[in-house]
Amino acid sequence: MEVKPGYNQTEVGVIPQEWDVKRLGELFEVTSSKRVFQSDWKSQGVPFYRARELAVLGETGSVDNELFIARQLFETFKRSYGVPNTGDMLVTGVGTLGKVYVVTGEHEFYFKDGNIIWFKICGSVSSEFLRQLYLTPLITKQISNNSAGTTVGTYTIVGAKKTVIPLPPLPEQRAIAAALSDADALLGGLDRLIAKKRDLKQAAMQQLLTGQTRLPGFQGEREVKRLGEVGKCLRGVSYKGDSDLSTHDTPHTKRLLRSNNIQNAVVVTDEVQFVNAARVSSHQILQEDDILICMANGSKALVGKAGIFTLSDGQEYTFGAFMGCFRTNSTEANPAFAFYLFLTARYRDY
Repeated sequence: MEVKPGYNQTEVGVIPQEWDVKRLGELFEVTSSKRVFQSDWKSQGVPFYRARELAVLGETGSVDNELFIARQLFETFKRSYGVPNTGDMLVTGVGTLGKVYVVTGEHEFYFKDGNIIWFKICGSVSSEFLRQLYLTPLITKQISNNSAGTTVGTYTIVGAKKTVIPLPPLPEQRAIAAALSDADALLGGLDRLIAKKRDLKQAAMQQLLTGQTRLPGFQGEREVKRLGEVGKCLRGVSYKGDSDLSTHDTPHTKRLLRSNNIQNAVVVTDEVQFVNAARVSSHQILQEDDILICMANGSKALVGKAGIFTLSDGQEYTFGAFMGCFRTNSTEANPAFAFYLFLTARYRDY
């Protein structure tokens, strides 16, 4: 591929000629903390973060922490080995790899060795620019490649030192970081607006569905009925483990939906399974506007979640034994109205 004037082809792709390519180990010290034994964990003192707490801290800016170390131990580490300074960057090396927290200096803390990598940022690199780089496929792919072949994925100090990045001059790093931070702030504002609108919709739905608020042109008493009077609930398909499942569609299978196929009140076909058609009764084939319900789950919070079935891809779908299906009698109730009842707080209370 021809490279346009003013650019160079490098191992990280095509970049401006003024930019450099560096391994992180060439730019600053990459290390971790000193060992803190579990016997040193306390219920109060200086906050002590593992990878899971650090990931939340980097994502939200705060975390409800449950682990601490004694002030005396923290002061010993600080005096002998140092602690992260404002602008240093911490990256998760276990669990969800590559999650980043840029130290703000707002409070003191210590962190778990081996689980978290400590980048002692120097003056030639903007920590915010580097944080943004860690969100790109350029870095995430390197982390994935470095952890490939291991039983449990890890991002090590050695791997971090070898991580390759494009490096603009410092003023351009700061300008890029500022532009992307502005975009993050805009997206955060949109997320908050969406959450507010969702709360407003939930409140309006509760008012309308319970009759506390009536739409113009409607009046009079509402009937009160049990769900069983306006439809029927069907049990899911029972099958014999893996012997009744296939990895793909065959002339002898039906597509099987489970709890994970209900996401945010929508029926999705990610990770669908394929079950022996002989196990499926005709009434267990899902119909348009059926309400798919999670009837049993290891997580109590997921029991009762529901999604309305509207797929029309030409395939026949059924549902597993831990699922149920409410099939509304359209002469008694509108199926979409019935489905919205499944999203109310009153339903969740039941």
